[in-house]
Amino acid sequence: MVLLETRNLSKSFGGLRAVWDVNVQIEQGTIHGLIGPNGSGKSTFFNLITGIYQIAALGVSRTFQLLRLFLDMTVLENVMVGYHCHTPYGILSPIFRGTKVRKVENKIREEMIELLEFLGLVEYADIPASELSGGQKKLLSLGRAIAMKPKLLLLDEPGAGLSPVNIDNLMETILTLKERYQLTVVVVEHVLKLVMNTCERITVLDHGQKIAEGTPEEVKSNHSVVEAYLGKEMADDEIRRIFTG
Repeated sequence: MVLLETRNLSKSFGGLRAVWDVNVQIEQGTIHGLIGPNGSGKSTFFNLITGIYQIAALGVSRTFQLLRLFLDMTVLENVMVGYHCHTPYGILSPIFRGTKVRKVENKIREEMIELLEFLGLVEYADIPASELSGGQKKLLSLGRAIAMKPKLLLLDEPGAGLSPVNIDNLMETILTLKERYQLTVVVVEHVLKLVMNTCERITVLDHGQKIAEGTPEEVKSNHSVVEAYLGKEMADDEIRRIFTG
């Protein structure tokens, strides 16, 4: 079953075609990767899907390459913010129905504690998010997106800035989250190891157009993909090994 489909998706900025006639189908229950060299149109594609604001009510949530955590709030409060769109009361309810609201908030708190425990962050629940390491902040951002209970989870370069060990941990976490919460996941990523080892299907963009799509094995042996990546100077030897291996 197709959960998300784009047809001839295009976006221009002045005379620059950032994305042009891109057709993609995201199958429900899969992890779908979106890759391409710098300037290929990946971020624009993501922004076209989500719009400026997250459409939480329709079951879509996402993380951002630049983490947008509430650093002065606690780790627990950050994930509870993600859950707020499912809160069954309005802004004035705490004034008129205090006892009922407290019961609901206690239940939400318990559920969010369980999520933090799964992510390995429960011992940091009551400290400010600013005190977390870079890898922990990535996990918290992922946890907040999960707290929104999305049908479709969009991850914008989740591996950026992480060490190899943390990337391995992130891959395992994404795979487990997908199964635990019955998610469909779209990943935009420069770290090709993460994409190749987690995604069931990959779409490749270059200069705003789709140049390839298929399984990881099909993509990494595609001549157009190899040329798009290796036809220019690259510092990441791992990328060369993946595409030439």
